[in-house]
Amino acid sequence: MGDLPKVLDFYQCVIQETEDMSVYGRWIFGKHPTQPMIEAYIRQGMMYCLEERGDIAATVAVTPYQTEDYHEIDWQAELADDEVAVVHILAVNPRLQKRGYAKVLMRDVIALAGHLGLKAVRLDALDCNIPAHRLYESLGFQRRDVRRWHTANAGWIDFYLFEYLLEQGTRQDEEGEIQ
Repeated sequence: MGDLPKVLDFYQCVIQETEDMSVYGRWIFGKHPTQPMIEAYIRQGMMYCLEERGDIAATVAVTPYQTEDYHEIDWQAELADDEVAVVHILAVNPRLQKRGYAKVLMRDVIALAGHLGLKAVRLDALDCNIPAHRLYESLGFQRRDVRRWHTANAGWIDFYLFEYLLEQGTRQDEEGEIQ
């Protein structure tokens, strides 16, 4: 919790200084992300930071479970809520973007999920966040579905849902049977 002020400052900097934030992320501090949200991730040990020379270069929150919002998605494999890691509020310092920090952090998320014995990493991203889609697809994530959800910061908006399976044998065949 001692890092909370530094992490809050980081997210505020990301929101204020990221070029095209209003197009791609549409984050508004206090609506998304919120201080209570960030505090909860830190308190539960689910917030991860990548630092460069003592400054935060990138952050992400990872929950070792999925919630009900993810139940009706066309995933590659049917998995229990506690078999899935879910990525939240991935951000890169605007002054350090395009240096591969998001890719490094996402590879660490995949490794963490594997270390925890989870079977998949899932996430959602705004349909308009093309740079994020490219990142996830470059790492082997598959776009699985689209959902229209309401958020405090963007109203009703479409989200793309992505999945990365950790176990080679956990894929569905064309009839939907898990192999």
